[in-house]
Parts: sequence; structure tokens; C-alpha cells
Amino acid sequence: MNQVIAAHGWAGDATVWRAWQRRFEAEGWHWDALERGYGQREPRRPAWTEQPGRRLVIAHSLGIHLLPETILQRADAVVSLAGFTAFVPAGAAGRALAVALKGMASSLGTAEEAGMLRKFLTRCASPLPLSALPNNALLQGLDPPGRQRLQQDLALLQQCRDLPKGWPEAAKVLVVQGEQDAIVCPESRTQLLQALNMARTDHVFRPDEGHALVTPAVLDLVLRWSGHP
Repeated sequence: MNQVIAAHGWAGDATVWRAWQRRFEAEGWHWDALERGYGQREPRRPAWTEQPGRRLVIAHSLGIHLLPETILQRADAVVSLAGFTAFVPAGAAGRALAVALKGMASSLGTAEEAGMLRKFLTRCASPLPLSALPNNALLQGLDPPGRQRLQQDLALLQQCRDLPKGWPEAAKVLVVQGEQDAIVCPESRTQLLQALNMARTDHVFRPDEGHALVTPAVLDLVLRWSGHP
């Protein structure tokens, strides 16, 4: 039985994959997904079944760094959507991002929180409008446990430096990047490719897309790459 484990990024939740889950399940895949529980949804760790078959990880942005090491170790294929090794690279771009992350962290739990989250999600959606993304429950407010997890993962964004622990060196990899990504800077996109074994990596650069690479067109691309028409 072929299996997928999906991982959303910072300020996301597992509902972002609903269309993806329907399509993969229609092709006979077993689907499971990480839920960090930033909003009202309970946190959930996914798991592989012990059935034989392919094991595919699909991760958006920070999602690859949120998965348990034991999940990654057993994957034989990985799809990275708008991913990175170091979100905050060295140099001027990194200094600007570090300042921005510090400002976002200071907004959490204050009257600035909702505006900060809306601005972040708007940049995620760009060049499309925010309305093009699935409804995000965080815009309705955070409870203390969800806010704490959001704060912890914001710190993780600052600390990421390399491929996550448990990275499956023998896995086939698909990297999808958007030229108009307003979240992950070009230096970070380049560093990700440099860290990978390019002999086992397919790279797709989409000039008209931004950070939120969970669009129907990208879904079609990933399905084709995973061996389905």
C-alpha cells in the first residue's frame, strides 16, 4: 500500500491538504498528515502503517522541519514545496529576516497579533490575493497552547541551518519553488538545492507562483511525479 504523510508549514494546519488528500486517496494512496494545533485543532503526529509499499513525504515550507525524525528516516520519496535548509541565511538577507522574525514574535499575544498573521498569510498567498488560500482559523484568534506552539516554531524558523535530522539520503526528491515567493528568500532556495544530492533530485521552478505552492497545478505536478497520470 502506497502511503503519503503531509506536513503543513508555519501558521498552517492540516486542512490545507484537503484537495490533495482526495486526489491521492482516489489513486489508492493511504493519507496521513501532521497537525501542529496552532488554532482550535488538536495536535496530531502522523505515522506510517506497516503495510509494504512506497512512502512519500509532502512538506510545505517549515513542514519538513516539523516532522519527527522517525518519519523522515523511512521515506523513500520527498516533495519539498517552498522549502529551505536555513530560513535565515548569512548576509544582508538573513539580517533582514532575523529582524522580521523578532518583530513577529513580539506581536504574538498582543493587539498586533491578528494584523501580523494577516500580513504573513497575505505574503504567503502573493501574487494571488489572500482569498485564494483556504480559510485560516488563526485569523479568528489563538488560544494559549496554540500560541505557544506558534512561538516555538517561529524560533525554529530562526534556528534551521541544514536538512532536518533523519533526512533519507537515498530518497528521490522533488523540489518545487516559486519565483515570486515572498517568504523564502532566493539565497535560502539556492542553499536547499546545494544541500541535496542533485542526482536524486528533480527541481521545478515556477515563475508565476509564490510561497503557497498548494495550488491545483502543483498538485497535478506532484501526482505525475509520484507515478500517477
